[in-house]
Amino acid sequence: MSKYKGSLGQRIKRIVVRMLLAWLGIWVAGIVLFTFLPVPFSAVMVERQLVAWINGRFDYVAHSDWVGHDEISPWMALAVIASEDQKFPVHWGFDVAAIESVLDNSNEKMRGASTLSQQTAKNLFLWDGRSWVRKGLEAGLTVGIETVWTKRRILTVYLNIAEFGDGVFGIEAASQRFFHKPASRLSMSEAALLAAVLPNPIRFRADAPSGYIRQRQQWIMRQMRQLGGEGFLQRNKLD
Repeated sequence: MSKYKGSLGQRIKRIVVRMLLAWLGIWVAGIVLFTFLPVPFSAVMVERQLVAWINGRFDYVAHSDWVGHDEISPWMALAVIASEDQKFPVHWGFDVAAIESVLDNSNEKMRGASTLSQQTAKNLFLWDGRSWVRKGLEAGLTVGIETVWTKRRILTVYLNIAEFGDGVFGIEAASQRFFHKPASRLSMSEAALLAAVLPNPIRFRADAPSGYIRQRQQWIMRQMRQLGGEGFLQRNKLD
């Protein structure tokens, strides 16, 4: 009996190890392939779609209309940097000072410590939610994309898979839905408004912005000016 349990335990262990190696292989392949290929969908998009079907929302379609970096308004790139991660051009994937601040203040939300690189890794490869297991996997994937991708590529992927509203993924879909124009033509104020809803795009709406979102939009625009406008992107080779 003990021999049987031992062989069963070994088989289960081998299966688990193979599954983990398979997932690791998928992640590595994804990082390499998405260095130059458009991203067709993200893990968060798949999660949202499955939840919608489970809840009987069969009209829900989670998809992104991929656009290249040159097809995105520079204001949009600057807006997400100004609002989400002002150290993006210089850090190696993690904002150490922000992480230490979160650890020192248990009431501060973990998102405040998440860089654009971390958010890209999470949105692309992992599930939504908060747990230390997910944060650990996110950290490893962040190192991977920071090692293989350029900062410009990380920014491009982030903007193409970010969630801007219910079923609205990617900057092109968001621009068309809320402003009826391509992402390349977004103005400074429009870009700031879209960036303002990113902390919670389900609760906050770009097409019906609350007073708080309007205040956040104005704050983001001030940050964009203080960073130096489009010149900030040029100086950091992100244009």
